[in-house]
Amino acid sequence: MALRILIVEDEQGIVDNVTYALETEGFATVSCKTGAEALQALAKGSIDLIILDIGLPDRTGFDLCKDIRKTSSVPIIFLTARAKEVDRIVGLELGGDDYVVKPFSPRELAARVKAVFRRLGNGEARPAAAKTPFQVDKQRCVISYFGQPLDLSRYEFKILEVLIEKPGRVFSREQIMERAWEEPEASLDRTVDTHIKTLRAKLHKIRPKADPIQTHRGFGYALKESW
Repeated sequence: MALRILIVEDEQGIVDNVTYALETEGFATVSCKTGAEALQALAKGSIDLIILDIGLPDRTGFDLCKDIRKTSSVPIIFLTARAKEVDRIVGLELGGDDYVVKPFSPRELAARVKAVFRRLGNGEARPAAAKTPFQVDKQRCVISYFGQPLDLSRYEFKILEVLIEKPGRVFSREQIMERAWEEPEASLDRTVDTHIKTLRAKLHKIRPKADPIQTHRGFGYALKESW
């Protein structure tokens, strides 16, 4: 599945050029013109990186970045007409991953996008897998589901994190405990079932008709692979 890029930019000419450059490199794209539309797109899930213009019609990109960082660690590359170093520093300190000054080459921006993903692939924090509506912020120990942060216990977070990392893979109770518990031998494997039950209840409140955690009788649990 192609990595999905959200372009938040109100100048259609720029959107068209960036879209062409990214899709030529094999990325999937979606675009919007305002911060409000961007939050709606992010809440739907499956966004792997955001290209964010600082000068939006309804708010600044910096303010939008602050709101996004409350629930998501999705990578953000800022676009701006401001070349001052102070603006660049502010953008990066707010949680931006890179900064491109207008006018720019769409091919250069595509290269910056690939560079961010390479860094993520080297073990740095990254959003949840593109095939799921989950986003994992390991530093804050927060997992968001369809853009909404979940109120999880320590073990609920650990279990869900294990499942998110390998969508479709079936984990036995023992395998989940080995990855989520500091002392797995001190707990009963049925404890996993209890935590899975509470996890499902919390996920159900956000999307009643979805069933992201699947039971494989006699084997264990897996996260839904296709959405």
